[in-house]
Amino acid sequence: MAGHMVEFTANGKTASGYLALPAGKGPGVVVIQEWWGLVDHIKDVCERFAAAGYVALAPDLYHGQTTKSPDEAGKLMMALRIDEAEKELRGAIQYLLAHPSVEPKKVGTIGFCMGGALSLYAACENPQVSACVVFYGGHPNVKPNLEKLQAPVLGIYAERDQFVTPESVRQLEAQLKQLGKTAEIHIYPGADHAFFNDTRPEVYNREAAEDAWRRTLDFFSKYLR
Repeated sequence: MAGHMVEFTANGKTASGYLALPAGKGPGVVVIQEWWGLVDHIKDVCERFAAAGYVALAPDLYHGQTTKSPDEAGKLMMALRIDEAEKELRGAIQYLLAHPSVEPKKVGTIGFCMGGALSLYAACENPQVSACVVFYGGHPNVKPNLEKLQAPVLGIYAERDQFVTPESVRQLEAQLKQLGKTAEIHIYPGADHAFFNDTRPEVYNREAAEDAWRRTLDFFSKYLR
């Protein structure tokens, strides 16, 4: 991978993340991890964004810890302090806005599973976020204040998701529309939770993943470029 770890300031402290740069300049994207941590899959997503012309930064919200165990991942997710995570995401947004390769000075957020919930949360808390993408986002302790949301939202979900059910997605969509927010929601038939993660063959769905990636790039192109 061509990217590298960088440090940035978050609420007076030092945070770290994986940064991938495009060949030239481009908008910024904060890529937010699943409950496994800052694993190679998330770094690869950053590389894919860089190849598409974006400056991508994935904050390390677990501070060096990663796991392949669902039980351990669940413990790490529940131990995550949401207020501290939001400060690190805010720091990542500010880092990108100040980065010389970020042009135009626009930043989007995207997250997967736990990170999807945090993507929406960060967009609600930071008016500098110009576009928000949520991949099957869910976390029992993350309660975004949707009234504060200014960014348009692209929601990517799975029909067979037991963690973030289609019913909960429809409720979110109704809330967003009731508040007059710009939201585009897609629920992929036959797909499972985490269908975008190509390192997990038991749930990866190539057709859905490729379509969702195309929609994501179109969405970011529309609102960030």
